[in-house]
Amino acid sequence: MTQHLAESLAQQLADVALEQTRFRNELTLVLPRERLLAALQAARAGGFSLLIDLTAVDRSPASPRFEVVYLLTSPPAPSRIRFKVRVEEGDAVVPTATAVWPAAGWLEREVFDLFGIRFEGHPDLKRILLPDDWEGHPLRKDFPLTEEPVEFIGHTPKVPSQIIPKSPPKP
Repeated sequence: MTQHLAESLAQQLADVALEQTRFRNELTLVLPRERLLAALQAARAGGFSLLIDLTAVDRSPASPRFEVVYLLTSPPAPSRIRFKVRVEEGDAVVPTATAVWPAAGWLEREVFDLFGIRFEGHPDLKRILLPDDWEGHPLRKDFPLTEEPVEFIGHTPKVPSQIIPKSPPKP
């Protein structure tokens, strides 16, 4: 895969990036939240025309707890680059990317719904998957797991906690 666009963008953002890593020939830049929007605009202007995905990772118990991840691609080259922004749980706010990619609004709503990360400036930040009265954010590691057995005619399968072996406690 040709990565000259990604390398060029990485050089352009070298003074901004907090970290730069390479894995399987894909480049990842960890950026400060304050410089994210400018970096996304530079990526778009530099040929990364598609926002393929926008998601989050709960890194608990690590600090900062959350990573917001942007996967960008340039189809003609082809080239890919990943941006990450790390935020603490008590200040889980990232600027919206809807000014750069309007479709980012849907992905940001999903991240808000499932992780509780807010996107400052988002035009319509509300739940997208879960009911409005849902409490909590189910993709956080501290979200309580619940189980409901599913009943079939003549058979009630075991719930996951009865099937999955318990791992020994960490020392």
